[in-house]
Amino acid sequence: MFLSVFDMFKLGIGPSSSHTMGPMVAGARFLDLLRRQPFQVAGLRASLHGSLAFTGVGHATDRATILGLAGFTPSDYDAEKAEAALERIRSERLVTPEGLPPLRFDPARDLVFDYGPPLPGHANGLILRGTDPQGDVIVEETYYSVGGGFVLTAAELAQGKATDDGPPVPYPFDTAAAMLRMAHESGLSIAQMKRANELSRIEASHLDAGLRRIWDVMVACIDRGLAADGILPGGLKVKRRAAGIHRSLLAERGFNLSAPHTINDWMSAYAMAVNEENAAGGQVVTAPTNGAAGVVPATIRYWLDHVPGASVRQVPEFLLTAAAVGGLIKYNASISGAECGCQAEVGSASAMAAAGLCAVLGGTPMQVENAAEIALEHHLGMTCDPVRGLVQVPCIERNGLGAIKAVSAASLSLRGDGTHLVPLDAAIETMRQTGRDMHEKYKETSLGGLAVNVPNC
Repeated sequence: MFLSVFDMFKLGIGPSSSHTMGPMVAGARFLDLLRRQPFQVAGLRASLHGSLAFTGVGHATDRATILGLAGFTPSDYDAEKAEAALERIRSERLVTPEGLPPLRFDPARDLVFDYGPPLPGHANGLILRGTDPQGDVIVEETYYSVGGGFVLTAAELAQGKATDDGPPVPYPFDTAAAMLRMAHESGLSIAQMKRANELSRIEASHLDAGLRRIWDVMVACIDRGLAADGILPGGLKVKRRAAGIHRSLLAERGFNLSAPHTINDWMSAYAMAVNEENAAGGQVVTAPTNGAAGVVPATIRYWLDHVPGASVRQVPEFLLTAAAVGGLIKYNASISGAECGCQAEVGSASAMAAAGLCAVLGGTPMQVENAAEIALEHHLGMTCDPVRGLVQVPCIERNGLGAIKAVSAASLSLRGDGTHLVPLDAAIETMRQTGRDMHEKYKETSLGGLAVNVPNC
């Protein structure tokens, strides 16, 4: 099993990796399919199913689908160009993707929210269709957005866990137990094994540049969020709070006004800054999803700004360790809120952050595994119930608490020798089973929980 650090940490746009980035990626994949056809397509249609339908407007799924079919991708997204393209498409009822003729597409008619039963493969499903000049469907593909910006066709999903067709990696761990065994046998850290695996696929210069780019985007997102005031879009009229909290924390410095627990407010401010940017549709890094994008960068920022001896030179070690743990969770359970609730998003992010922090603080592989397990265990059962389908309430504050739990988990693990009762593999399997048993209304449909018990207008 190999999932790259760049699979777990992707550059993208808010507000959702599964509901915004995924449909945009699906659109791009469908355009590639059309370019390979021996016949010419004249028009496009799209239908959104399951969670993509129920919370699609709040997650900008409709906009993302339109833009994906127009040739936009999350990694090189330009907000100004996107807005201009949306206006033109709605006016002209055409999309003009590169390498294809102009295609008829009227969003008001050709983009359908299907509120019936979800498609059989996953809660996040969409069907894209190409039509001939008479409007008859001549090519069709079903896509599933399975969390974290990952997209699979129905055929790919039916094959089970994604097959890795690349060259073999030196440390092919697919469970935490295997990871610890390989670390013990090799004498390497988790980050060193992960780096060796990455270098079997890409050059060291590309890996190092990519890791720097991930952190650069993360810290830029935090800084933008800490500087921005105002009201978030979407109709809930949620006020941005990170900047105000940050200003008050800065004002208290040097005056002995703060209690020790105020450090939690710093962590929350960093995490909330990211998720307020995400809610506003800004650029974020999936970590491992957009809805949980604040936990890992907030934990790194806390470590760099508040822990003596921290160095930005160790950020790659943090990211590689976190990606190793995130890959285990995705491979053996899920990182999708629509599949397993928020335990799969913020819970996974907190486990990744705890592992990374423990590693850069000098933890052994056993202590790192213990830190991840503590963080994940204490998110088990967490539902995904966004009010009005927006990634705002309870998502923004939840990232702050996920970072706080990550730091606590890392600290607890470092107080021991790494031996503990519940293995990380057991916590991951428990999360998978809990998600399977969780009622659908608590899995990113906005049909239960806070979504129906909090006034949303």
